[in-house]
Amino acid sequence: MGRRLIGLLRPFFQWLAGTDAFARFGPKIVPRMDRAVHRLSRGRTVMSDRMIPTLVLTTVGAKSGELREAPLACLPEDGGGFLVVGSNFGRAHHPGWSGNLLRTPEATVSFRGREIPVTGHLLSGRERAEAWPRLLRVWPVYDRYSEKSGRELRVFRLSPRPRP
Repeated sequence: MGRRLIGLLRPFFQWLAGTDAFARFGPKIVPRMDRAVHRLSRGRTVMSDRMIPTLVLTTVGAKSGELREAPLACLPEDGGGFLVVGSNFGRAHHPGWSGNLLRTPEATVSFRGREIPVTGHLLSGRERAEAWPRLLRVWPVYDRYSEKSGRELRVFRLSPRPRP
């Protein structure tokens, strides 16, 4: 789809992403498709990136210790970092990747063909309050997800760190 068509369809997709039906099937379909496109493109893109900036976050599983990949909508920041939201499609529990980051903040981001080592920092208080309106400009559905889930969505800043 062309950028212009995507721009015209964005409100529809945002509406769709906030529906109860999408909360049921979206988590089963969208991440799998994003991971498949990411693998097929050798890390250059994911399916969702046409709609909203999207990265693939690789964390260490808090329980398993194994590497876990999660495609996530993001807000790129000046300085090479990213903001990400633990929306979990508006479901009641926090997504696994957010627990992984809390346990082991060192992770890796794949974004548009670049592999970036990052450190995750959970935002709270003033930091979170300042980031939230910027995140809503990128994906207004976060407010609906927060309402549906009955919890405060975790917001993380992923800051680049030097390569080892």
